[in-house]
Amino acid sequence: MGLEHAHLSGRESTAHANAMGLEDVRILVVGATGLVGSELVRQLLADKRCKELIVLARRPLDIAGGDKGRTFDKLRVLVADFDRIEEALSGVRVDVVLCALGTTIKKAKTRDAFYKVDCSYPVAVAEWAKRTGVVKMVVVSAMGAKASSRIFYNRVKGEMEEKLASIGVAELHIFRPSLLLGARDEFRFGEQVAIRTAPILKRLMIGPLRAYQPIKAGDVAAAMRTASFIGPPQGKTSIVRIYENEEIAAIAAQDTVNSAG
Repeated sequence: MGLEHAHLSGRESTAHANAMGLEDVRILVVGATGLVGSELVRQLLADKRCKELIVLARRPLDIAGGDKGRTFDKLRVLVADFDRIEEALSGVRVDVVLCALGTTIKKAKTRDAFYKVDCSYPVAVAEWAKRTGVVKMVVVSAMGAKASSRIFYNRVKGEMEEKLASIGVAELHIFRPSLLLGARDEFRFGEQVAIRTAPILKRLMIGPLRAYQPIKAGDVAAAMRTASFIGPPQGKTSIVRIYENEEIAAIAAQDTVNSAG
């Protein structure tokens, strides 16, 4: 099953982001310790439309950035074994799930372990979401995701997308960013080179190459957060929307919470 039919043009997805929004939304963030996930948590804590924020993570979070005295009334952090996601989320009820799970072969050490984090865990979350009546799932994938790709990374992301679509959560929003820019807790030589050369690359990557420009993790989080508060399209009971790199940047550029942060 292919997902290319769900692609939106920049104009369409920007208009979608400006549609009538939701308020008092209960949100679950899965994968909150990475670049995008940590930004999602930071932004959602500042967003008044989010009335309850539940975070599922594999280790405790430094939410306050070192300020141990700071607390957030709407935040609940669940530290759990991701091999037991159903058990960890027992009794949890939310409106929207934001999934930012992802790793690297270097960190995972084996292809099987990588597949588990980047595909099996998101699928398990989607199955829980479908069963508990979650109305929307927003997930980070990657540029070039395709189940038939010869590149292992892109193939796993493509398989993840197709499996999520087959589960049938009412709304599935898939974000396909290019290279992510931000401060990681691990060293990645290729990404460090890209980060240092990003200002030059941005000037050189014009025209068709603009789609491949590196993008800030905070911008991806802002676009995903925007999608979280969009009301359902009229007359549609099930949708799959794919946001490519340029579309993500266009939506993030209009976000006031992120720009203010």
